[in-house]
Parts: sequence; structure tokens; C-alpha cells
Amino acid sequence: MGIKVYKPITPGQRNKTGYSFEEITKSRPERSLITIRRSMGGRNMYGRITVRHQGSGVRQYIRTVDFKRNKINIPGKIAAIEYDPNRTARLALVVYVDGEKRYILAPLGLKVGDTILTGPQAEIRPGNSLPITNIPVGTMIHNIELQQGRGGQLVRSAGAAAQLLAKEGDYAQLRLPSGEVRLVRQVCYATIGQVGNLEHSNIKLGKAGRKRLMGIRPTVRGTAMSPRDHPHGGGEGRQPAGMPSPKSPWGKPTRGYKTRNNKQTDKFIVRRRNAGSR
Repeated sequence: MGIKVYKPITPGQRNKTGYSFEEITKSRPERSLITIRRSMGGRNMYGRITVRHQGSGVRQYIRTVDFKRNKINIPGKIAAIEYDPNRTARLALVVYVDGEKRYILAPLGLKVGDTILTGPQAEIRPGNSLPITNIPVGTMIHNIELQQGRGGQLVRSAGAAAQLLAKEGDYAQLRLPSGEVRLVRQVCYATIGQVGNLEHSNIKLGKAGRKRLMGIRPTVRGTAMSPRDHPHGGGEGRQPAGMPSPKSPWGKPTRGYKTRNNKQTDKFIVRRRNAGSR
């Protein structure tokens, strides 16, 4: 995948870059694998905004992606590599020998015509899905399950990959893209390889309009509001945001304040991404 730099013939193109889409082989999605996405604009069933800064955006179809990879020992052939507007990764359209079609995350190196397989006896190559107990130590993996049969929940965005560090007992140690080292049961499935579209993080939107097309509305600074609307608001002249401690619009501490309170899964985290602090 390459990055396309635009010739700035308009002000909005001066700092704009985009995808070259050279890896895309099919422009229209598979009709049997799409559903219409209803935009709620961040509002709940009562019409009240519960998630701020959402609204408008281009109409999109939801692609049904197979994260479970439960077609055990049934080979499938890659028919196309497609774009998905709802995620940073590319999708691969798989046609199985029984005629069923499914979308999977397209790992780096997977091409049209390749054959993939799910199961304990699958080869160690990009696109194949195996139980972690059958994967050699040191292998780069993605789309990792946390509970057997639930489907992949970890490492699914563009360019992401986790490394299998060790196996001991019923658990394996994985180093996640954030640097966190976590225990995962060896019976859980994972897919070999690194998620494709590596250059996604280098894309520059270039103008506010591209953000609006993504369904993201403008964000107003708290310091620009009144004290009625935000704890950072009010005062004569400009003040630093949230002295002595920054707050959210609802008065809760923010900007570095730790909010994790899931003690049930603390025992599975060997090393935290922030240098081991709890």
C-alpha cells in the first residue's frame, strides 16, 4: 500500500494525503455480506446526546466480518481484497469450497488466489487461524480471542500485530501492540501474521471537511465555554485548562487519571503498557 500526495491546486489539498488503493482488487462490496448502517448522531432512544461529537458523515454499509473463523478444516480461496470504510484494515473476501463467502481481516502478504485454512493442523502462514497452543513461540499474530469461541477481540486495526512470547500451563504470554504483556488461554484461536494497511497512521486529512465525512463533528475546548457548561470555563482572560487538575465536562478527573476498575482481569496482565504501574 502506498500513500498518494496531492498536488495543491486548492487550499484544502495543501497538506492532504490519501491512499493509493493499489492493493484493492474489487470496488463494490459483496451484497450478501453488507447491512445498512443507521446513524444515530450520538443520541439515545430519547433523543438526548450521550456520545458527543458525532453526526452527519457519508452513508456507509456495514461489512459483516468473520472474527470467529469457525470454518474448521474447510479451505477457502481469497477472491478479492476490498476497502472497508468502517475500519482501518483492509478486508479479504474468502470463498470456501462449500460455496460460502465471508470477509476476514486482510493480513500483510495475503494475495488474491491464496488459500487459507482454520484448524489445529493449519500451516503457519499469513491468514491461517490456529489455537495458540499450535503456534510457535515468537510468531506474530492478530485477531486474538479472549474467550474460546467468542471470536477475535484483540489486535484488529491496521498494522497491528502481537507477539507470542511464552507458553506455560494453560496460558500463553502475548506482547500486545501497546507494549502490554497479557495472559491468554492457549485454547483460544488467533490468526497468523500482521494486519495490513501499514501506512494508515501516516495519512494526513488536510482539512476539516474530511473529518466531517467520517461522521466526527467539531470539538469545542472547555476553556472557551462558560463555567455553567464546563469546569474549565469562565474567568477573566485566558487560564490554563483545569487548574489545579483537569476535569471532564461532568467534573470527573481526566488527562492521565486512571479509570480502570476491572479487578477480575487484573490477574491476566503481566506487564502494563505504562511501565508496570497498576
